[in-house]
Amino acid sequence: MSGLGLAIAGAVGMLAVVWFVMRRRVEVPCTIELESTHDHFHAHVHLDGVEVDPGDAVLVHGAPSRIAFGTQQQIQSHATVERASWLRRQFVKLTGGTELYELYDVGFEG
Repeated sequence: MSGLGLAIAGAVGMLAVVWFVMRRRVEVPCTIELESTHDHFHAHVHLDGVEVDPGDAVLVHGAPSRIAFGTQQQIQSHATVERASWLRRQFVKLTGGTELYELYDVGFEG
């Protein structure tokens, strides 16, 4: 392969890498529902006006790290949704079944 061909192949490869890791950020309002009772222990986030697709990442702002036992809270806040590129979305769909362990990597940071 000639020097020009290698340069073009390298440029195309670099473009594919940039497209794969590129993310578009969207700020959206959200509702955080927390419950810590004898019957239920959960935290749910409802994003207003946006659907989360495979490969997207969500960062919820302003969520408390703890609530007292026996209480329920509903908090209005906002979240940052990082949209995956088309290429990353396809990759996640293809490999999603092999990465089930990532579901356990969810938590609150205080």
